[in-house]
Amino acid sequence: MEVNGPNIRKYLERFIAKPHKKIRLKKFDTGWVKHEAFKAKSEEEAKQFLKDLLAKDRGDLAAAQDILAASRKYGILIVLQGMDTSGKDGTIRHVMSGVNPQGCQVYSFKVPDAEDHAHDFLWRYEKVLPERGMIGIFNRSYYEDVLVVQVHPERMEDLPAAIGPDVNGFWEGRYKDINAFEKHLVRNGTVVLKFFLNISKEEQKRRLIDRLSHKEKYWKFSYSDVTERQYWDQYMAAYEEMLESTSTAYAPWFIVPADHKWMARTFVAEAITSAITGLNLSYPEFSEEQIRYFSEAKKQLEEE
Repeated sequence: MEVNGPNIRKYLERFIAKPHKKIRLKKFDTGWVKHEAFKAKSEEEAKQFLKDLLAKDRGDLAAAQDILAASRKYGILIVLQGMDTSGKDGTIRHVMSGVNPQGCQVYSFKVPDAEDHAHDFLWRYEKVLPERGMIGIFNRSYYEDVLVVQVHPERMEDLPAAIGPDVNGFWEGRYKDINAFEKHLVRNGTVVLKFFLNISKEEQKRRLIDRLSHKEKYWKFSYSDVTERQYWDQYMAAYEEMLESTSTAYAPWFIVPADHKWMARTFVAEAITSAITGLNLSYPEFSEEQIRYFSEAKKQLEEE
């Protein structure tokens, strides 16, 4: 059985991490924008310009979700990864605000607990995968198990020595497990869309300072956001290795330019919409008997 990746609009393909190719994140423009007109606008004009684009994209996404739910042939798994302040929460909030909440579930995974550690690292994610007709969003995901724990080995779960990180080929094995897991999902009707929100270190600094400059944003700030900046280069190296090892033809990574929040949100919305549209779904067909039944029900209601 052939396993195909998402069918997306052409311009989005340039942001895919090419399978089996070296990735150097410095070569990807974090400040890219789709429309050159954006650059000539003031900050407020640019923000409004992209808000208008996103509003249209949300409408298209709502229509795509409706036919996805009606057909119940595929599920959509959206994976969001990125450094602190890269805009994961805002992307979910703004992009998905127009969809039917009954057809969309969001999971934000915290530090694994003792029960999680007693199972394989994919166990807690498998339990909440979207069913056919649904959109599931993982705000951070099983990719944390090849990212954070590489930068902070002390956070690695306590594995038996025979299968632990000191075993030769441990990380390569995890990448292979993830690829096999996603291939299994795609083969069984789940479209896997993975977005790395790629911001510059300078933009992260600006966003952290902004949080500390407005009292109503204090709640968003964590001192760990500052301490983790010390590991920026290590995180970039871990992300590059992860992108190189797990971007596949059937479940590619999109490296999303995220210095402009509204551009990133527009990008993600378009990618999700085009992937659903590319499935060429249709509404269910009904027999003549069922149609007569619907007509009779409508008539009874109208005559009340």
